[in-house]
Amino acid sequence: MSDYTEVDKKQDMQILHSMGYAQELERRMSQFSNFAVSFSIICILSGGINSLAQATSGAGGAAIGIGWPLGCFISFVFAVAMAQISSAYPTAGGLYHWGSILGNRFTGWLTAWFNLLGLVTVLGAINVGTYYFFMGSFGTPYFGLEDTTMTRIVFLAIITGAQALVNHMGIGLTAKLTDFSGYLIFVTAILLALVCLAAADTYEISRLFTFSNYSGETGGNVWPQTSGTWVFLLGLLLPIYTITGYDASAHTSEETVKAAHSVPRGMISSVLWAALFGYIMLCSFVLMIPDMDEAAKQGWNVFFWAMDAQVNPVIKDVLYLAIFVSQWLCGLATVTSVSRMIFAFSRDGGLPASKALSKVSPTYRTPVAAIWTGSILAVLFVWGSSLVSIGDTPVYTIVVSCTVIFLFFSFAIPITLGLFAWGTSKWDKMGPWNLGEGMFKLFAILSIVAMVLIFVLGIQPPNAWALYITVGFLIVTGIIWFAFENRRFRGPPIGDEVARRQAEIAAAEKAVGEA
Repeated sequence: MSDYTEVDKKQDMQILHSMGYAQELERRMSQFSNFAVSFSIICILSGGINSLAQATSGAGGAAIGIGWPLGCFISFVFAVAMAQISSAYPTAGGLYHWGSILGNRFTGWLTAWFNLLGLVTVLGAINVGTYYFFMGSFGTPYFGLEDTTMTRIVFLAIITGAQALVNHMGIGLTAKLTDFSGYLIFVTAILLALVCLAAADTYEISRLFTFSNYSGETGGNVWPQTSGTWVFLLGLLLPIYTITGYDASAHTSEETVKAAHSVPRGMISSVLWAALFGYIMLCSFVLMIPDMDEAAKQGWNVFFWAMDAQVNPVIKDVLYLAIFVSQWLCGLATVTSVSRMIFAFSRDGGLPASKALSKVSPTYRTPVAAIWTGSILAVLFVWGSSLVSIGDTPVYTIVVSCTVIFLFFSFAIPITLGLFAWGTSKWDKMGPWNLGEGMFKLFAILSIVAMVLIFVLGIQPPNAWALYITVGFLIVTGIIWFAFENRRFRGPPIGDEVARRQAEIAAAEKAVGEA
């Protein structure tokens, strides 16, 4: 990063100091690295493949040809609104700070808990998706492994532990791997698209715009029997659930050079490139499918079924290996994101054992305790929730249906607050990446509308329990806030508290070798 001068470094530190925080983490991430960490979490080779049945067993080809761009636009409006705020407040755990600064202690605390719960559970869900992809591609066909709870948890513990270890060893190594992940996702998506097109029997472009209704038995019961219009709307969850995680650009702000410029660009470009390459890849896959009706019957196994039927075994396994590595790197980037959220919330005393969780290793310049805590919690979540069921549905399945709702709520809270705070004393100074008042407020309003749509779609059968869990979580957090945290939690430093922290900032930076 030869273009990162001492003047740039001083400016990044001054912005951080002005918000009351020390430069404890190490700025080793370029603008591309900041993009790559979000692009890696979005990972079209993870959600786009593992959740493909939401489209093929829903509205069929139109769920990809028409539904994918629509769903990606919904994620895009959040990214644009968040980018505006991130340029003004480039800190680790950005969403929590935005919620506090643009609102108050409670809105910041609520944002933090929504985001943290979403990140921990989505880390578990991403690695479970990696496990099932491994089982379908290599585990069962080549090693004869059976899907049992013990096999799943051991696999999760191994891959999550490896992701945590890499993060532990410094942002330099993590950034190199997520940079590689960015290139790997691009190349693999294009190769998969080319293989699919080469293996296609015919090119029925019209199937990308043909609406079907495969709900119920005809679609392997991926969706309960419902109307064609409703099953198309439900299919929007495929792109919405895939194109998320771009808040990682904000969470790694304190490790990114020229953060006020790089973070908003990383956030928006990760969404745009994922949307484009995901569209090319998935449209090619739909064109390769030999029979759409038969594909719908496969349910969640549609990807492996179509690849087995149409693609050369050697080429198929090479693609599978690249996809598996991409999915592991997706989890790696998610560990980075969740650990920075834990670190940022803890340095303001927001979590139990905050002193330990906010400590940065002088050797590696990483929040070691936060990294391992987030990783262990994700594995424990999967383990515990897999053992308990409500009726015939594992608690794991129920909670995972809430995770993206929680994440998008944590996006929507500061965006909504920003809509009303613009131009007031709470937000009177914009960052260098500035849409202007009119455009920001337009995207903020679109984000609120999109949040309502996501919530309505996210609580439909078979995810009806998501409503009760979300409402229950709100009630519990309200009780905890008014009973305990309202008196204890001070929130991020504001006003005179920032000035009083300057001596602590200098000491913290000296402890990690920054000063």
